[in-house]
Amino acid sequence: MFKALLVEKDEAGATHASVQELDDARLPEGEVTVAVEYSTLNYKDGLCIGPGGGLVRSYPHVPGIDFAGTVEASEDDRYAPGDKVVLTGWRVGEAHWGGYATRARVKADWLVPLPQALSTRDAMAVGTAGLTAMLAVMALEAHGLRTGQGPVLVTGAAGGVGSVATAILASLGHEVAAVTGRPETEDYLRDLGAASIVPRAELNETTRKPLESERWAGCVDAVGGAMLARVLGQLNYGASVAAVGLAGGTDLPAKVIPFLLRGVNLLGIDSVMQPYDNRVEAWERIARDLPMEKLRAMIRPARLGDLPDLGAEILKGQVRGRVVVDVAG
Repeated sequence: MFKALLVEKDEAGATHASVQELDDARLPEGEVTVAVEYSTLNYKDGLCIGPGGGLVRSYPHVPGIDFAGTVEASEDDRYAPGDKVVLTGWRVGEAHWGGYATRARVKADWLVPLPQALSTRDAMAVGTAGLTAMLAVMALEAHGLRTGQGPVLVTGAAGGVGSVATAILASLGHEVAAVTGRPETEDYLRDLGAASIVPRAELNETTRKPLESERWAGCVDAVGGAMLARVLGQLNYGASVAAVGLAGGTDLPAKVIPFLLRGVNLLGIDSVMQPYDNRVEAWERIARDLPMEKLRAMIRPARLGDLPDLGAEILKGQVRGRVVVDVAG
């Protein structure tokens, strides 16, 4: 038997989530069985715990799009009982039962060995949000970002991806400008390493000017929409923005002029289907370049029974930092 947060749908189409004891026979197919120790909470998790958001393929369902734990059994030579592993993406927690359970069974290709410098709890303080943030930083570096080029903007900086991106960039020596619409988060962002705070209202309106004064050496953007369009016109010549989210909407009311006259780059960041080698490199960079003491300070601990309420909170934008779920607690 194992314990899990099970989401069920009634005849009227309403979903209900509760912690239940389930038989191992209900685990999905896969080559590796993992004793899950920690998971975390993402926006997608909020959708899957609640209305589904079109992500859940069938009910009953166990959400949790990422987890870290210890291998219990493996049919794949790459993993043996006792190995510490982490999983993010691959539609686990959406189409495949996920990490909100004390046991998970998944394909071996979906797992990554956990770097020795990280505990399973640390890995979920990082989670999908932190992996996405590191992939964004790596993409900016691959397109020429270096320290000393000027301030690097992080939008949606108090959220999961933004918080980790702020900490990573500051640790690497960049001057970080953090965008937030919540004045109460300013001290939190400065503790993560932000050198300056940019009010959301300053960037949240469209402008008719296709180009503005050059301000940013790069950007990790978790907002999209009008704010991303505005940032494109403020990037330094040849600079890049790594787009990781759409909190501000899916439309992009932008002009092509910044691309043509300043040679800026818009880099799309996906963490769900990233190849194995990229994931391994990103986790190794996380172990090396992310100041874990800052990340631990963002943690909000939770248990499986807390997740229905927390899922509703994250959909309303009311969750700051990183929720780490002790699934056995």
